[in-house]
Amino acid sequence: MSGRLEGKRVVITGTAANIGKATALLFAREGASLVVADLDERAQQTADDAAAQGAQASFVRTDVTSSDDMKRLMDAAAEAMGGIDVIVNNAGLQRSGRVTDFAEDDWDALMRVNPRSCFLSAKFGVPHLRHSGGGAIVNTASLAGVKGGPGMTAYSASKGAIIAFTKALAAELAPDRIRVNAICPGWIDTPFNQPAIDFMGGRDQQAKVIEAVVPMNRQGVPEEVADGMVFLASDMSSYMTGQALIIDGGVY
Repeated sequence: MSGRLEGKRVVITGTAANIGKATALLFAREGASLVVADLDERAQQTADDAAAQGAQASFVRTDVTSSDDMKRLMDAAAEAMGGIDVIVNNAGLQRSGRVTDFAEDDWDALMRVNPRSCFLSAKFGVPHLRHSGGGAIVNTASLAGVKGGPGMTAYSASKGAIIAFTKALAAELAPDRIRVNAICPGWIDTPFNQPAIDFMGGRDQQAKVIEAVVPMNRQGVPEEVADGMVFLASDMSSYMTGQALIIDGGVY
């Protein structure tokens, strides 16, 4: 442990698996105290694994689309840790399909989970950051929010909204010494991307696309995104706000 987050009190959503779990465990190794949140009860194991690494860690079951749940999460986290210094909004939803075939309910679900959860987190989390004298917010966007592609219209719109929200919120909260940045993963090898893989025609076809468009000729892994999360959450990025950090193997 190098202690890049020593003493930081952190809330992370979307921690049952994949990037969220990798981020929570790396934050624990870097010295943070954690409250992890998810609808999926597997996030309890994430909290247990973080605690096994010596971190103060607990799990709050949370529907990130619910105003009541998000307020309860932030209040409970502040009480458990004595305040909040960092919020990582990692909860997300993936759906793919051509725009003419795309279900309106799926569009609404993407907007409800992806940008709305970041809004609710800020609405109820910022007062606690202000009480701490400042802090950092990291929103998980996507390369799809910067560079769209076939079958990604709705998902790209939802992630592009997060990037725009991040930039506006950064300007709004700078006087409060609260930094706000986004992280934009490209192809990361997790089950989260299965809807996009299915749209492309399966793993073999996805592999051909990655070979054609990713200069590093491979997918990333969650731990490589977690390193970026630590950078944006820590004092290493103390003069950085309103940015979208792309981690994509060179696509963009």
